[in-house]
Amino acid sequence: MHHRNTIRLAASATAVIAAALTLTACGPGDGDGSAKASSPTPVSATPSRTTPATTSPTTAPPSAPGTSGGGTSTASGAPASPASDTSAGTAPACSPSAVAATARQAAQRPDGTGTGAAIVEFTNVSGHPCVLQGHPSVAGAGNGSPEHNIPLRVTPTGIASAVRLAPAGKAWAKLAFHQVQGEGDGYCASGAKPAVYPTLVVGLPGAGAHQVALSDGEFAECDNTVTATAVSATKPA
Repeated sequence: MHHRNTIRLAASATAVIAAALTLTACGPGDGDGSAKASSPTPVSATPSRTTPATTSPTTAPPSAPGTSGGGTSTASGAPASPASDTSAGTAPACSPSAVAATARQAAQRPDGTGTGAAIVEFTNVSGHPCVLQGHPSVAGAGNGSPEHNIPLRVTPTGIASAVRLAPAGKAWAKLAFHQVQGEGDGYCASGAKPAVYPTLVVGLPGAGAHQVALSDGEFAECDNTVTATAVSATKPA
């Protein structure tokens, strides 16, 4: 009896092993009977083949409209700003022919019957930008003739800075005289005789000398002395 049971157990074990081999042979294969489930190679190879096609962290963004692929751009992707205009720093000094000058009495001037103070206006009459700078020289034109100039002693005030004038641009300087006192021909506080000039000759460094007449009278002053501001882009009162 014991011998028969041993034979049955051996036969059962053989049947189980045969069944397992049959199931293994029926799994996915490549046609030659080998089971793919027993080999991990295809699983690890699959992401290696697809990674370059699905991941591109270094791909450059397309160029912004209106730029070439190598153009510089800001962090937002917009084209960088163009270089700043430096023409203001390269404008030449105004030549004498580029400047026209006129004069009028200043609104704010010392009490008296003379001119007291005058505003001289310089206009760029050329077709290109130019620069004025400095304190003016001043001379009285005897009998209205520049050939008979009588230089006035100029006391400069303020810092001379370059003033860039566009075509038709303007700059100004203010002249303050020793004021004539009294009525009629008046008198000078110093005791000197007042001087009257139909015109003045006003010059600027490099920009020539320009004869100017007051739009509202003649230049009457004392002591042939004048205080002059530097030419400025701000119109004085």
